[in-house]
Amino acid sequence: MARIGIINVSDRASAGVYEDIPGKAVVALLTEWLTSPWEPVYRVIPDEQDQLEAAMIDMADNGGCCLIVTTGGTGPALRDVTPEATEAVCQKMMPGFGELMRQESLKYVPTAILSRQTAGIRNQTLILNLPGKPKAIGQCLGIVFPAIPYCIDLINGPFLTTNEKVMPIFRPKS
Repeated sequence: MARIGIINVSDRASAGVYEDIPGKAVVALLTEWLTSPWEPVYRVIPDEQDQLEAAMIDMADNGGCCLIVTTGGTGPALRDVTPEATEAVCQKMMPGFGELMRQESLKYVPTAILSRQTAGIRNQTLILNLPGKPKAIGQCLGIVFPAIPYCIDLINGPFLTTNEKVMPIFRPKS
């Protein structure tokens, strides 16, 4: 069974000031799209780089997660440190994910250029940073997800399958 880490990076949600809607949005999308068995490994943490790095390292190295999806902390605000944490824990950065997500977001809002979503690989784990708004999460995850199962194949992760009617993926023909 695949394990997928979901981290909502939010000072207010981690303090219980408001409900963790972004993380739940990721779970709902993955539940709709994936047909292969998977289990979420879930955390809500504040916008603290050291705590975010520790959570990503733990999920990747000890939790067996093939994919970690973060929500929030990708803007230009002083407390937005998710991309920095991702870069600190990854051996390889995958800039195409962020480029495509920003391109898609620009169809909806001109402020998409302020977003700093990125992705990288830590050992056998793909780490993907998403924005914090549920609508933007769906738009961004939806545009990059077709490449995610193949990326996970390439780093020797589990074989993920999807409901092709709602989320077609791409794998080259061998």
